[in-house]
Amino acid sequence: DAINVAAGGPKIPEELKEQLADGGRLIIPVGSEIRTQRLVLTTKKDGEFEKKKLGRVQFVPLIGSGGWLNRDAKEVSPQKKKKKTVTELIEDAAEPFNNPDSANLSPLLERIGDARIVLIGEASHGTSEFYRLREQITRELIQKKGFNIVSLEADWPDAAHIDRFVRNTDISLPEDEPFTRFPTWMWNNGEVLRFVKWLKDFNDGKSGVDEKTAVYGLDFYSMFSSVKAIIDYLEDIDPSLAETARNRYGCLMPYENDPARYGAAAMSDRYKKCEKDVTDMLYEILKHRVEAAEKDGNRYFDALQNARLVANAEKYYRSMYLGAQSSWNLRDSHMFDTLKSLMNHRGEDSKAIVWAHNSHVGNADATEMGARGEHNIGQLAKEEFGNEAYNIGFGTDHGTVAAAHNWGDKMNVMNVRPSPEGTVENLMHHVKHDNFILPLHKKGHEQLTEELEESRLERAIGVIYRPQTEMQSHYFQASLANQFDEYIWFDETRAINPLARREKEEGAPETYPFGL
Repeated sequence: DAINVAAGGPKIPEELKEQLADGGRLIIPVGSEIRTQRLVLTTKKDGEFEKKKLGRVQFVPLIGSGGWLNRDAKEVSPQKKKKKTVTELIEDAAEPFNNPDSANLSPLLERIGDARIVLIGEASHGTSEFYRLREQITRELIQKKGFNIVSLEADWPDAAHIDRFVRNTDISLPEDEPFTRFPTWMWNNGEVLRFVKWLKDFNDGKSGVDEKTAVYGLDFYSMFSSVKAIIDYLEDIDPSLAETARNRYGCLMPYENDPARYGAAAMSDRYKKCEKDVTDMLYEILKHRVEAAEKDGNRYFDALQNARLVANAEKYYRSMYLGAQSSWNLRDSHMFDTLKSLMNHRGEDSKAIVWAHNSHVGNADATEMGARGEHNIGQLAKEEFGNEAYNIGFGTDHGTVAAAHNWGDKMNVMNVRPSPEGTVENLMHHVKHDNFILPLHKKGHEQLTEELEESRLERAIGVIYRPQTEMQSHYFQASLANQFDEYIWFDETRAINPLARREKEEGAPETYPFGL
């Protein structure tokens, strides 16, 4: 695009470049259309110029001898082809399908190309179609592109139960039952169980544990389960170090049933030393990494990740009490650092899939989160891995969802309200296809990309859904084309199928990864 300044030069005039001080910023309209252009923010940093798109802007035409009469006449000429609407552009680029199990994923896989990280989102934690198509994409990536890591927005010790089941590892599992913490339905559901059974069958055809596709948790809400897992591991290899761990983690244990209260307690002098204790414990385990990794790599790696989790979770709960904005960044930084650790652990041929909410996998820099100074896994992955990171978002207009009204409440199946006008969801709702995959940067569809770079309201339902205050509680500003590489749409969706818990039978740990 030409950069138009005053009469319309093709680039930033040299005199402006010279006048712009280091750190200075300049906003310029860009584009070949006289009335509709995009604003570009140009920042000078260390003598170099960085550009960032701010969105579209429209100009009122001038009149008189110095006006745009002749140029406007050309624009409105009846011979000129009528400009397509955004809906028509979406319909041209969309790849429709009937249901999650029958979607043709070959074009999507071709666009993913040689990416090493594929982040697959969801617009809610309780929608069956999101889980089912995410599973299909994951199967294809494992079978056809050699992906060997599936990482979940789940707690590390809980996911270890799944990994032991699908790979038959010798990792010592915590005594605590997995997936019992609110929200239990998020991973303890029929859609996830179907994938877990498929992955076990797929892995059974592989010879060694390290040849199999693994399942890991990225989250860190399991601070106390992780403490127990660390102590259990140390009891086997170094009982004296296990006793040290008990002493150092002791200040955390009174808050096992209500970890959020720990943040308040940590403000007192008595508990301030907890931060040092958990950090010292992490360093203590790191000191043994070479010897332990050679002797028992997988078990040591599990203990090390649990120690990192406890150290980061302790910081997180303190930041929550202070009301610090950094709590979100601490969590997503931990998840991204865990993802990198997984890839390093699995070797140079590792390729990872992330299952998490849209708000984690979409690039935060393209949303109002970025304006608040928040980042997420998707942004960090794009910044570090570039085109080797590929992110996919999901959306829906109406249907049902599994969610709670408040944190800690029981799950309900609720009706999802149809999307209001002006939102991403309402735009997709008017497309003639009910279900489709939409590439957001497809060659030959540059006009669509430009249109979807505009900031619009977008819906996010987590484990909490409050339809009475939906606009305030669940909508945020986002530039879809800068947030994701692909967007997958289901016009109508239904709630996931949570699994009812039951007593375990003899030998259940080897048979039921969810303790069902």
